[in-house]
Amino acid sequence: MTEERPGAAEVVDSVLVALADPTRRHLLELLAARGEATATTLAEGLPVSRQAVVKHLSVLDAAGLVTGGRVGREVRYAVRPAALNSTARWMAALAADWDRRLATIKHLAEAAERERAEEGEGE
Repeated sequence: MTEERPGAAEVVDSVLVALADPTRRHLLELLAARGEATATTLAEGLPVSRQAVVKHLSVLDAAGLVTGGRVGREVRYAVRPAALNSTARWMAALAADWDRRLATIKHLAEAAERERAEEGEGE
C-alpha cells in the first residue's frame, strides 16, 4: 500500500463515499462548470427537490469537496479541489503500484516462456 500522512485515508474514504452517488457527482460537475451556485439554482436542472440537493451538498461538504458561504440570504456553494486532488494522488499511486506488479508478472511470464523455448531447442 502507498504511504499517506495521517488522516489522508479518512479523506479518501469520505471522498469515495461522496462520489459513489451519481447525483452528487453531477452536482460537483455543475459547480465546477459554474464556479458557484445556490442549492435552488442547482435543483432547477435536477429531478430531485431542493431539500435533496441540500442533503447531497451536505455530504459533499463533509467530504471536503464543496464549501458553502453565505451571501446575504443565500448560501452559495463552490468546489474545494483539495480533497479531490488528494484522492486523485492516492489513486495515481495505487495505479502505479499495480503497474509495477503487472510489469513484474509480465517479466516473469516472459522469462518462463523463454526458458521453455530454450529447453525445447536443446532436445
